[in-house]
Amino acid sequence: MRFGKWPRVMGAAVGLMAGVALAATAHAAEKYKIYLSMSYIGNDWQAEAANMVKAMAASAGMKDKVDLRVQVAGPNAQRQIQQINAMVQAGAKAIIVYPISPTALNEATKAACNKGVVMVAYDSVIEEPCAYNVHVDQYEWGKLTMEWLAKKLGGKGNIVEITGVAGTSVDTLRNKAAHDVLAKYPGIHVIAEANGMWSQAVARTELSKIVATHPWNTIDGLCKLKPCAGEGSNGHRIQMLPVGTKVDGANGTYRPMGAPSISASSQVTPGAMALKMAVEVLEGKKVPKLMLLSPRPVTNETVKMCDTGSWAELKAGCNAFPPSLVPNPGWFASVYLPQTPEVGFEAALVGQPEN
Repeated sequence: MRFGKWPRVMGAAVGLMAGVALAATAHAAEKYKIYLSMSYIGNDWQAEAANMVKAMAASAGMKDKVDLRVQVAGPNAQRQIQQINAMVQAGAKAIIVYPISPTALNEATKAACNKGVVMVAYDSVIEEPCAYNVHVDQYEWGKLTMEWLAKKLGGKGNIVEITGVAGTSVDTLRNKAAHDVLAKYPGIHVIAEANGMWSQAVARTELSKIVATHPWNTIDGLCKLKPCAGEGSNGHRIQMLPVGTKVDGANGTYRPMGAPSISASSQVTPGAMALKMAVEVLEGKKVPKLMLLSPRPVTNETVKMCDTGSWAELKAGCNAFPPSLVPNPGWFASVYLPQTPEVGFEAALVGQPEN
């Protein structure tokens, strides 16, 4: 009699296990398949921005909702278009995209929207009306940094301009703003320009070429649209601190120098915010089509060291990190956004969300 009962018990157990497996499959299927479409990745900013998106997807409120997948197109709009089309075919519910061009992706974006895919661009812009956009006011960035430099020079002098990735709305708007400001200062002359691709290595090489034909004593100012002067790199902000400031791990040129500067930044947070916006749209919430962020300029008067990079410190206003925590001076320090408490210092550094 006991043996006669075993098949029924085992059958019930197998049925239970199958039910658990089906429930797990159903749970996995409930996640939103969301793609991150990156373009040029040869700089610290893009790596940090990607870390932020990944950390947001892994945060407590998102990990059970989001199945994040990442693809890189490079600085090639046609390849990015092809990848976006493939993402839609693969069942994407939303696509978070750093667009290589504000207009080249319009047709692919519209086609994706027509199939119910939520399209959110971060930092750079997509002009197709169905897309959502979250980015820093790049025109304001170019304007306030060039105004600062022009006033620091007393309206006269020779400057060098190093730009970013050509064709992106970020580069276009910053350059336009800078030139609009310079039109008011006929005594300031741009004696050399170069494309730095927003990469420290590339910018350093280009600047070396410029200095070979324009010695330092002929240059009065630098306007680098990324990285270093004018940007939010941690090395820049450490150099802005008063000489003698005790900073753990400071060495070489990565130390307080009292460098007179303004450090406005294209924050690394818009991608994470874009993911949050996409999920909110998918959940039926009302989300504005445009979220415009401030460049959050940091001056010698407002640069403030963090000790550990905790969210509480960031909220209190710290905006630079000791080299002992951030060995790379090209790492971008603008990691705080009030709307994204899920991600902060550790998110930008290693892709880990806040606890």
